Amino acid sequence: MMDVKDRYIIDTIIEKCEGVRDPALIILQNVQEILGYVGKEYLEYVSEKSGYPLVELYGIITFYPQFKLNPPGKNTIKVCQGTACHVRGSDRILGTLEELLKISPGETTENRLFSLESVRCLGCCGLAPTIMINKKTYGRVKPSNLKNILAEYEEVDQYVVE
Repeated sequence: MMDVKDRYIIDTIIEKCEGVRDPALIILQNVQEILGYVGKEYLEYVSEKSGYPLVELYGIITFYPQFKLNPPGKNTIKVCQGTACHVRGSDRILGTLEELLKISPGETTENRLFSLESVRCLGCCGLAPTIMINKKTYGRVKPSNLKNILAEYEEVDQYVVE
C-alpha cells in the first residue's frame, strides 16, 4: 500500500510535467529516480492521476531496461558482460553470484540486501572481469573471490554454492 508521502511525491512530479508534451516517460523516470522503482501501485496511481492508460505506462517500463518493477536491494551488484569481461569469464562470475544469492539478473534477494544486474559495460576493460557493487568497482574478479566480496556487505555464511 502506498503511503501519503509517495502519493505527494508522484502528485508533485505530475504537476511539474503539466504542459510538457507526452510526459509519461519523464514522469516514470522521475518516479524511479526519487522512489527507487516503479511498482504496480505507483503505476496505477500515475495512471489514475495523469490519465495515461495503465497498459501504456506498463509498456513504457517494460520496454526500457532502466526501469525496475520491484524495490531494489540495499546493494546493487552489476556484472559486466562487455567483450573484455565476457572473454575473461564474466559468465562464470554471474553464474556464481546467481548460486550464492539464489536470484537471477533483475531480481532482489528475499532479505532485500542485494539486487543483481547484468550490464553491457562498466568501462573497466583493463580490469576484466569486473563487477560493481553500488559505486565500488572490483577488478580481475574470480568466482572464488565472490564470497569474500559479499562478506564486505553482510556475513555470507547463509550463501552456499552447491
